[in-house]
Amino acid sequence: MTLWQLFFIFVYVGTFTIGGGLVAISLMQQQLVARGIISPEEFLNMIAISESTPGPVGINMATYVGYKLFGIGGSLVTTAGVVLPSLICIIIIAKFFGKFQERPLTRSIFYGLRAGSCGMIAFAVWQVIAVSIVDIQAFSAAAETAGGIRNLFGAEGPAAIGILIPPVPLVMAVAAALIYRFGKVHPLVLIALGAVGGILFL
Repeated sequence: MTLWQLFFIFVYVGTFTIGGGLVAISLMQQQLVARGIISPEEFLNMIAISESTPGPVGINMATYVGYKLFGIGGSLVTTAGVVLPSLICIIIIAKFFGKFQERPLTRSIFYGLRAGSCGMIAFAVWQVIAVSIVDIQAFSAAAETAGGIRNLFGAEGPAAIGILIPPVPLVMAVAAALIYRFGKVHPLVLIALGAVGGILFL
């Protein structure tokens, strides 16, 4: 994998990230993990770091990968690659959108884009949940020991759910969501508390 190839991978990601940074997560997984550029474990850690640091998650992840593989120069190139398509598109849209925004074809296109983006965001949300709450590896190991997932659920259904969704991360996630929704706590505080909780309980 050359730096030039990596640049075009992130140009691709930046071009088709429609719906926000969470969509970039699923695209980067397809391009980076499937090609063996980043291991699955590194990718999951990259999501956690990118979500916990300032800035858009897609740009943070691009910078992270570029720096890890090619140093500071690589981080600049991958960041430019993921930003360039959006920059070009927004300049074009800003120039011409006012003339076409009320046309039926334009409105239909945006309806389709919103629907597609919704599905991609939903998939990205599941990936984040799988990283932070669901313990797929422990569940798979327990299923192999029990002789298959069917046996695991048939004999000890509640235990299987407990393996798949450990209670501590689930409680932390629900508590953070409730505090963020109904409280007046800054997200940075919740991120810090999550880090402390991970050190103490996980």
